[in-house]
Amino acid sequence: MSTRARRFRAEVLERRPVSEHLVRLVLGGESLGGFASSGVPDEWVGLVVPGQFQSRYYTVRRWEQGRLTLDVVLHDAGLVTEWAAGDCVGETVEVTEPRGSFAMPAESGWLLLVGDLTAMPAMARIAETVGPHGPPVTVLAEVPDALPDYLPSWVPVQWLEPPGDGGSALADAVAAHPWPQGEGYFWMAGESAQMRAIRKHLMRERALPSSAYDVMGYWRQVTRRQPRAVDPGPIWRAGKAAGKSDEQIWAEYDAAREEG
Repeated sequence: MSTRARRFRAEVLERRPVSEHLVRLVLGGESLGGFASSGVPDEWVGLVVPGQFQSRYYTVRRWEQGRLTLDVVLHDAGLVTEWAAGDCVGETVEVTEPRGSFAMPAESGWLLLVGDLTAMPAMARIAETVGPHGPPVTVLAEVPDALPDYLPSWVPVQWLEPPGDGGSALADAVAAHPWPQGEGYFWMAGESAQMRAIRKHLMRERALPSSAYDVMGYWRQVTRRQPRAVDPGPIWRAGKAAGKSDEQIWAEYDAAREEG
């Protein structure tokens, strides 16, 4: 029987921009006291913000002294983006217990991290966890902003410029990247279609065992026009009053964003 992930209420203690498209939120408060890190460096939590009724997932950038730090990417549109772009300090949110998937074998001779802006928090924390005395770490980062101090100074980084269509070209970058010698571990996260292409490359061209890599789709590129911003609160309340399911409410919300 599956169990529902625990949720913890937290207050937004701090908010500050890291770059044009990245904002740092520090959460805390007494209700977060039962929260505990999994210790997995790419761990993520579900975040539920005011006016939202489903969680969105974000990497735990840092957990220390009862404070939970999340670095949130500000997309062109989205419920969390609309909330995090404003003054949210003092507001109450909910976070779920963390889960992670990073599992580098102890015998790995190198670590290659690849991702776009959404993967930067995880890549930074993974590199910090492995440290300068662990297996050599290399990063390929596809970001629209300059983030020279975001990753540890001892990590060599190849900065890639995203394509102009708002998508990603990481699959081509990985295919063209000189592959390290010997056995190592490959971790990558970003746009879902790019991740599927990378998985095929790793399985067919590199013939890597599944234990040698972890590739995750964090988001999906939408080629049609961007949906307009819609306040989900009235739709949620009206839907619940009418006895509709969450799936029905989400369908109505999506339809409202596509109108006009």
